[in-house]
Amino acid sequence: MTAVSATGFAATDKAGRYVQQLCRHWEHHLKVEHADGVGRIVFPKDARGADWPGDARVTLEAKDDGIAIRVDASAPRQLDGLRGAVERHIDRFAFREDGLKYDWG
Repeated sequence: MTAVSATGFAATDKAGRYVQQLCRHWEHHLKVEHADGVGRIVFPKDARGADWPGDARVTLEAKDDGIAIRVDASAPRQLDGLRGAVERHIDRFAFREDGLKYDWG
């Protein structure tokens, strides 16, 4: 059940590394698929006590010049929360860079 979606991009020359690190980080608690520079993460509708209408999905794809991000959510607030979570988590791994810029379309 996807009600809202957002696509974004974070420019970095370490995209493959960050996608892999983030997938490994989240696979301890979430359903994660990762292969060939693409990560797909499912956030259950009831994660951390939430009660969203449906599960959300985040797709991360390592490109030569950065990370392509897609968030599919069941509600606008779920989408906003996941966009923020993705940014915060990528930034943890990219702490040596001078802050990644996220371009959400």
